[in-house]
Amino acid sequence: METWDAIRARRNVRSYRPDPIPDADLERIAEAGWRAPSASNRQHWDFVLVTDREQLKELSTVWRGAGHIAGAAAAFALVIPQPDDERMRVIDQYDLGQATYAMMVAAADLGVGTGHSSVGDQEAARAILGVPADHDVAYLIGAGYPADRPLRPIVKPNRRPFNEVLHHDHW
Repeated sequence: METWDAIRARRNVRSYRPDPIPDADLERIAEAGWRAPSASNRQHWDFVLVTDREQLKELSTVWRGAGHIAGAAAAFALVIPQPDDERMRVIDQYDLGQATYAMMVAAADLGVGTGHSSVGDQEAARAILGVPADHDVAYLIGAGYPADRPLRPIVKPNRRPFNEVLHHDHW
């Protein structure tokens, strides 16, 4: 798939077929996150790739919006060190957003659907993944082949009209 097509095809997928994702594709998705830009090239992130069915079920309980993780073929946990101050927290969150989107577009390019989730129960997430106490599991990305329809460019996305979003030279 071309990059522009992958961007237009990417959508939140929260219902997956049971088919596994090849290891090479999972590594490519993770590499996309690794290649994402970060402030001052700090790369404060770590990624934990989970494919174990029981672990995926456990992870689905760490946030009310994480239920789709139980049915995913895989999940990526995005982990960051606990910040020293508010400025570092904001920077790290922005960097994780860039890594998340890079991973989601790379997945779409491979025909793999993704759905993101926050993490509310840090203690449970850390225990499930073996993450140290001085780190936070910031987000989860479920991954799998869409159960309903394959990914393809969306011609009429359910978005605010483009001409309302883009402003030229001033608001």
